[in-house]
Amino acid sequence: MKTAVYPGSFDPVTLGHLDIIERSSKIFDKVIVTVMYNKSKKPMFDVDERVALLKTATEHIENVEVDQHEGLLIDYLKQNNLRILVKGLRAISDFEAEFQMASVNQKLCREIETTFIMTRTDYMYLSSSIVKEVASFGGDITNFVTPEVRDAIEQKVGGSNER
Repeated sequence: MKTAVYPGSFDPVTLGHLDIIERSSKIFDKVIVTVMYNKSKKPMFDVDERVALLKTATEHIENVEVDQHEGLLIDYLKQNNLRILVKGLRAISDFEAEFQMASVNQKLCREIETTFIMTRTDYMYLSSSIVKEVASFGGDITNFVTPEVRDAIEQKVGGSNER
């Protein structure tokens, strides 16, 4: 059985993330979406909230599970005897950063393989940071996230944005 890990901060999970998750689920027997703790980011949602939002957003996909990890991704892979990573790419700048991380992961553990999936053009512009910024100014994020995620963001930023 081929199991892949799709790691990220998912703060919040966007339709772009869901695109990669859904497409990965058609390639691999199982996809574990792993919420990672990133010390350099100040999250809007804590890890448990992000896990809950991801579980709701992916409940329709049978071969997807959601997990979390604090620490090196390579340690998570080793602890769970996993060898395949999925990374979504939006632009050349994503490729450069992800290629560097894939190279480091390979250096740390030669058995690790990274699969890159290009996001659909509908979501090439989309990032969690953009969603949070638009929401913080009262903008409509309906086309960026699921309704449940939109509601959770609106609760965090206070008030309801026009739809």
